[in-house]
Amino acid sequence: MARPVRVVVLGSGSWGTTVAGLAAQNTPTLVWSRKSDTAAEINEEHRNSRYLGDRELPTELRATDDLVGAAHEADVLVVGVPSHAVRETLEQIADEVRAWVPVVSLAKGLEPGTRLRPTEVISQCLPGHPVGLLAGPNIASEIADGLAAAAVVAMQDESIASALQPLFASKVFRVYRNTDVLGCELGGVLKNIVAIAAGMAEGLGVGDNTRAMVLSRGLAEIIRLGVAMGAQPRTFSGLTGMGDLIATCMSPASRNRRVGEAIARGLSLEEAVAELGQVAEGVKTAPTVMELAREYGVEMPIAAEVEAVVAGRRTPTEAYRGLRKRAPGDEEDLV
Repeated sequence: MARPVRVVVLGSGSWGTTVAGLAAQNTPTLVWSRKSDTAAEINEEHRNSRYLGDRELPTELRATDDLVGAAHEADVLVVGVPSHAVRETLEQIADEVRAWVPVVSLAKGLEPGTRLRPTEVISQCLPGHPVGLLAGPNIASEIADGLAAAAVVAMQDESIASALQPLFASKVFRVYRNTDVLGCELGGVLKNIVAIAAGMAEGLGVGDNTRAMVLSRGLAEIIRLGVAMGAQPRTFSGLTGMGDLIATCMSPASRNRRVGEAIARGLSLEEAVAELGQVAEGVKTAPTVMELAREYGVEMPIAAEVEAVVAGRRTPTEAYRGLRKRAPGDEEDLV
């Protein structure tokens, strides 16, 4: 009888822990935490109170604070640390992960300075490994509560994606495949910036019509940059594009939306991030995305206004005034 596939998830934040919980119901799963008390709580109380409150985790899920030991155990390695910590984490285990172990990214940001996507950073740190991502409209707390949701495993090798699907799927969590890794990853990166704009709209009380305008025009910006970089346009109408954008912009649990709301209420960026108590990837990603927009010659007015607010050059009110000043053209030009 074949030994079951062992999944190791690096990162015990809300999404990393939730994904580990999904996998633990299908196959032996270990989650690595930087904090020994978090690992102990998962093992002993089957909870991660800092990120998931009192929600119960599967009793089968194990946790550790031993990074090297976790790497040795992995048949599938899931990288759930924030995008700015991917390189630092993987460099510590570059010689510890067995050859050809597939690596799945959960990160939704860009590495500052290099502007690399998480899968690109992973490929640099762990050359020779198949690399892809798991993404979609996934609010961690809802999935931890057992509510229905779906995601995409994106891998260039469809046979590997097919093998990974059942590791994370459940009766209420459907996992699809996609070979457009670039498009799926960019959707997850760029929607966080639009979500900050949506949060600012909520905080300013601009109304549902304005919020709908921000979402639709924000999606157009995502498509423009994605296609310019080589992604497939149809990817952005799926779970990792429109689906993830809607969930992140509309859910009160969305970290990036909550940061936008807090800034619109008058908090400084530092105060908003401190109030959140978690990483909001869009804050760090906004300047990097604007660098890419300039490099590829793509117009991204919503992202530009968000970047200006994050950098402290504009207030949320000034940002929305700036969007209103733009002269409307042909709607087809939005995409």
